[in-house]
Amino acid sequence: MSTTISCGARGRRRRIDSSSSASSAAESWIATTAENPAPGPASVPAGRAGATSGAVIGSRPVPPIVLNARAAARPELGGVERWARELSALLPLRAPERYYVARPPEALVHRAGHAWEQTALPLRARRAGARLIFNPANTAPVAWAANVVVIHDVAVLRDPSWYSRAYVSWQRLLLPLLARRALHVVTVSQFSAGEIRELLGVGSDRISVIAGGVDERFSPRADPGAAARELGLARPYVLSVASATARKNLGALGPAAARLARAGVDLVAAGGSRPQFRERERASERDARDGIRRLGAVPERLLPGLYAGARAFVLPSLHEGFGLTCLEAMACGTAVVASTRGALPETCGDAALLVDPHDRDGLAQALERVLEDRPLSQRLVAAGRERARRYRWGATTDAVHELLDRLDLTPG
Repeated sequence: MSTTISCGARGRRRRIDSSSSASSAAESWIATTAENPAPGPASVPAGRAGATSGAVIGSRPVPPIVLNARAAARPELGGVERWARELSALLPLRAPERYYVARPPEALVHRAGHAWEQTALPLRARRAGARLIFNPANTAPVAWAANVVVIHDVAVLRDPSWYSRAYVSWQRLLLPLLARRALHVVTVSQFSAGEIRELLGVGSDRISVIAGGVDERFSPRADPGAAARELGLARPYVLSVASATARKNLGALGPAAARLARAGVDLVAAGGSRPQFRERERASERDARDGIRRLGAVPERLLPGLYAGARAFVLPSLHEGFGLTCLEAMACGTAVVASTRGALPETCGDAALLVDPHDRDGLAQALERVLEDRPLSQRLVAAGRERARRYRWGATTDAVHELLDRLDLTPG
């Protein structure tokens, strides 16, 4: 089996508090990134992580570990970007002497950033004297000898029809290269680990499963008022947070939207578009019923209140490597209905109603049950809050640091 690193394991060095300080660190990192763009083609440090001398263990100097923060600098914020942003902020706090954060200029955070990642990033790592590059977002410089790469899922290989032709062609080239050359692969669920073994041929001894976390801002105490006012949500609503893509299967919620509307409840979907999904996105939009109100990309500051104000949360996805939005909804005290596909049963456990995503009537009935059956809703809310408490970015950071520390100190 894959190595599962317990996110509760005690580290050998300073641990990250999994309270609101983690959120503050990430927000501070974002502000620094925005206000102090890189002077050249590569990086600025976070904390003392820009120092290239590295740490000293005993009498032996240890080179820094470079963090690939390309995805962390993107303005949008999906699960992959969340991972990159949190770890780029928190790992340098965990061990300031060990980490060097490398990020591209703003113009290179998307497609144009592939060249930066494959050329400028390894050059910067070499100048820093690093052996290891940690890549938290599905890509890495393939020529570098010691990459640790987080592969969140391999959905593009499981069903290429969800993605644009250009993206599929690139990923079919990149993912097998990464799988063969990476020193180690991290993934976010046992489900994804199984798919990586099956579709990329990575041995279990080279895979570690480390789950992501839920920021402390996602809480029942979050104020729904600001989100409701700014987004024009005048009626009760059921929420889905997902990009407008075929894989997220939002069109399956059409019957639910119609039935909820008759009860005076809106079905709203928050989430922007992604260029790699563009060709399939239009089809997904056409499939959606008029009753689904699409909010587009919602500002990060409004998300906790948007979750907290919802009568229920639903994610009918056809494939998920983890399902962070379900945990964020649970943390905000909102009952969850989720798909039976991908990692969602693993992530949600018994804290959600699970429904076949192709069963449109079943999705509608599950949402009606949550809204009408108060004991059921209360049970899901209580179980969801307990479930979400198991996932904290501080614990994720500790687990990643311990893995990187071990790999960096291993000869070879």
